[in-house]
Amino acid sequence: MISTEYVLSEQPFVVRRRVRWGECDPAGVVYTATFSDYVISVAELFYGSLFGGTPQAVKDRHGFGTPTRALEFDFRRSLWPDDTFDISVEVDGIRTRTFTLLMTARKADGEIAFVARLTPVCIQRGKRESIEMPAVLREALDQYQTRCRAGCRTDCEAAGATTFAGEPTP
Repeated sequence: MISTEYVLSEQPFVVRRRVRWGECDPAGVVYTATFSDYVISVAELFYGSLFGGTPQAVKDRHGFGTPTRALEFDFRRSLWPDDTFDISVEVDGIRTRTFTLLMTARKADGEIAFVARLTPVCIQRGKRESIEMPAVLREALDQYQTRCRAGCRTDCEAAGATTFAGEPTP
């Protein structure tokens, strides 16, 4: 079985993805809107890793949601069908009601394909009103950020330079 997305590492948090043909236009270039799907999917996997469960169930249990407040991209290289790339996650900022995840996508050759900044806002489940970040989320983000500052940055930078299964070392 071939998987198109899986968690490669939890510290640093890295997801490996393969571009599917259906994510591309007839010329074989990934649709711009697809990058949002990549980022949201990685964020959901990251939340699941932080809390040790499925993301929506965990957030539901704690009574909060994390819809997107802002999403920014810096595209550096094209992605094509069957390209494999790794997306690493860093906690870039933690505020009262929002936080920012910095995601860097690297192709198999180590080149950066894109950098994304995702800023979710905390809301109360069942209402569309922002709330202060729940302590359980703040603590999980703080702990991950602290671990990254202690050694993850070097690991995150190296994560894109790993050998991809079945591919020659660049």
